[in-house]
Amino acid sequence: MAHLGNCILATQPRDTSEGLQLNFQQNISDTMTVLPKLSTGLDVNVRFTGVSDFEYTPECIVFDLLNIPLYHGWLVDPQSPEQVQAVGRLSYNQLVEKIITCKHASDSSLVSQGKGPTPGPGGTAGRPQPRHGPAVPAGLVAEQFLESTASQLTFHGLCELTARAREGELGVFFRNNHFSTMIKHKGHLYLLVTDQGFLQEEGVVWESLHSVDGDSCFCDAEFHLSHPLGKEGATAAPPDPRRQQRQVDQDYMVALSLQQGLDSPSVLSDLELARQLQHEEYQQHHPHPHPHPAAPQLLPAQAGGRLAGERRQRQRPDLDCTLL
Repeated sequence: MAHLGNCILATQPRDTSEGLQLNFQQNISDTMTVLPKLSTGLDVNVRFTGVSDFEYTPECIVFDLLNIPLYHGWLVDPQSPEQVQAVGRLSYNQLVEKIITCKHASDSSLVSQGKGPTPGPGGTAGRPQPRHGPAVPAGLVAEQFLESTASQLTFHGLCELTARAREGELGVFFRNNHFSTMIKHKGHLYLLVTDQGFLQEEGVVWESLHSVDGDSCFCDAEFHLSHPLGKEGATAAPPDPRRQQRQVDQDYMVALSLQQGLDSPSVLSDLELARQLQHEEYQQHHPHPHPHPAAPQLLPAQAGGRLAGERRQRQRPDLDCTLL
């Protein structure tokens, strides 16, 4: 934030006229007030008409002064005239107010709308005009639009975003109430990976943005496709089944310990876990003569339990693993 503050103070207005100079100084002052909010988040209000359409707020001044574009992909599909008419040029906040107003309105002109003027959040825009054809419930259409685009990205918005962003341009992408660093590389959009789960994955830097349903791939710093485990290579390798099974077993032990009210099994060493898995594999290859009516549940050794219906076996002194 200190670096951004210095960059803002070093900017100069493009026009040297007195009026614009005063306006520029006011923008600098407003930006310095907003700057500390970067550590917690900024409030933005999208409009559904364009990828760069936001309600102008003091928070937007930061992006303007730093010449950093702010994008979103939450657009209304122009091929859906009902949604276009119901949403109009309203912002998100105004659209929510409109839906609430229509739900509680007693006037049918607020609940439904045809080809007349689009009502705003506070009422109708003038006297309703004669409608042609059946009336469309505007509040319901607007509500359905928000529900069907809950991911805050539409296919039309993704196409417009890809066409609007410039090659090699660094921008900020807003989606699902989060801000992401976005870049366009060779005609494709990528988001900077900042999730805590990828902290140790040096080969994961960028995530592709080419689908609305979240079907993406991860790339390294050179935009080469990365392996899921961060290994070098251009194609993804299949996951290791042994590592997956080990994680499943460890998660199962965690769930059992929490169910029994014991301490977290994170204190179990790799050797102890290996012994338990070795015993399970032995039981699979040497099944009991009488099958159990239900799936057995493993009990931690500290609880002193054993498998239901299991016969007590003599423990040999040279046995390396503990029978659960």
